[in-house]
Amino acid sequence: MNMLTEAQAWKVLDTVADPEIPVISVTELGIVRAIDAGVDGLRVVVTPTYSGCPATEVIARDIRDALLQAGVARVDVEMRLSPAWTTDWIGEPAREKLRAYGIAPPGQCVPPGGALPLRFVPRNIPCPKCGSTDTARLSEFGSTACKALYRCQSCLEPFDYFKPI
Repeated sequence: MNMLTEAQAWKVLDTVADPEIPVISVTELGIVRAIDAGVDGLRVVVTPTYSGCPATEVIARDIRDALLQAGVARVDVEMRLSPAWTTDWIGEPAREKLRAYGIAPPGQCVPPGGALPLRFVPRNIPCPKCGSTDTARLSEFGSTACKALYRCQSCLEPFDYFKPI
């Protein structure tokens, strides 16, 4: 077994796909918050997208497995709920990957100069297929709880919208 540097560990985790959205990695999603290298292994700090996210255990296992396969002797995955994850942690390249995959990426979580109202329903969500903003929400929940189901009124295609939180 060899020891990876933190930089090498980040590169390994760049290859670990989110189990619910396989076109982006757990690092691109912004849920890997820290990697600490110690003499006996690595500690990876992860903030799940939702505290009840059903993929949390799979993500922890996939992170552990990838680092063990890369030669790390011991991997501890720590789930940390504070600060709470926000869709603002998703970088622009990952947002483009979501769009290309057919998922409308989240809008800005908190608009400049103010907070969102308690029951915020975003309007004019661009269709990831044709770009039209003539879209309608069909359901508050899409393929997973973190997404809503929309339909484009122009091309008539249904699509998921990643909810901003």
